[in-house]
Amino acid sequence: MKRYKLSELIEIKNGRDHKDLPNGDYPVFGSGGIMRYVNKYIYDKPSILLPRKGTLNNIQYCDKPFWTVDTLYYTEVNEELACPYYLYRLLSLLDLSRLDSGTGVPSMTFDSYYNIKVWLPKIEEQRCIASVLQKLDAKIELNRQINDNLLMLDRSSIM
Repeated sequence: MKRYKLSELIEIKNGRDHKDLPNGDYPVFGSGGIMRYVNKYIYDKPSILLPRKGTLNNIQYCDKPFWTVDTLYYTEVNEELACPYYLYRLLSLLDLSRLDSGTGVPSMTFDSYYNIKVWLPKIEEQRCIASVLQKLDAKIELNRQINDNLLMLDRSSIM
């Protein structure tokens, strides 16, 4: 295991306004999740989406082209040192609310994120662990969708 500052592993980028973009196929992420779909993307590689304003513990991950709004940072991950999904899951375990720099609305700065220290195994081990986690997360999401569908069917049979 080796200790890194997050500044060694990622480059944080600002999201941008999406209101003038026409509807399309690319998801627009806000700090609460997908807001809409637009015809352009801001980034097209695996990225950890870090809250800038609002709910600071709602770290998200996207590995398809996407857009982020200005309340959400996206990251360019140094994939020679960190597997994006592994790092996403690791950061999701941290209590980031203690790093809040806002006065009214919870807020995070580049420096708040960049100064976080993490321990990482070798990249090959990260990739193996991330592969297992992604498969488990996909199964959990599928089960969640099945449960939602069953609930909808059950509700419709009552009416």
